[in-house]
Amino acid sequence: MTCTLFLTRHAKSAWNTDAPSDHARPLNKRGRRSAGALGNWLRDQALQPAQVLSSSAQRTRETYELMELAAPATFTERLYHATPEILYDVLREATQPQVLLLGHNPGLMEFAHEIVKHPPPHSRFDDYPTGATLMVEFDIAHWAEMQPASGKVIDFVVPRELLGE
Repeated sequence: MTCTLFLTRHAKSAWNTDAPSDHARPLNKRGRRSAGALGNWLRDQALQPAQVLSSSAQRTRETYELMELAAPATFTERLYHATPEILYDVLREATQPQVLLLGHNPGLMEFAHEIVKHPPPHSRFDDYPTGATLMVEFDIAHWAEMQPASGKVIDFVVPRELLGE
């Protein structure tokens, strides 16, 4: 059996906003377009996320909403600027074999580098820009069995490619 992870960094957020905190920052116009494009791309894949685990930040909530995925989401404070260790812990609690994990850098980028056996040959994988999404498969029956450097990359995409920018 296999488990598939869709590891997505939130779409581009607005910096020139009157949001009362970093946690409350919304997406900007490009971020909203990017989130929609990511949702279209994900719906075109053979595998779909069955569960979404997301940071509780405004920009991750908006990214999820604009992706228009059928999978239900759980928003948790634990994933707001989470370290790779916390990302492992949260993912190991997942109940579905196809999970979309939605979060923030630098933890998400570090986690992506830790979980794959061989990184994708993509120029943007190292910096994991906003909206970057990694699809990776693990030869495990349950997320609790996940180990570092055991994932096989299926695909990696950034929104600029999907939007033709």
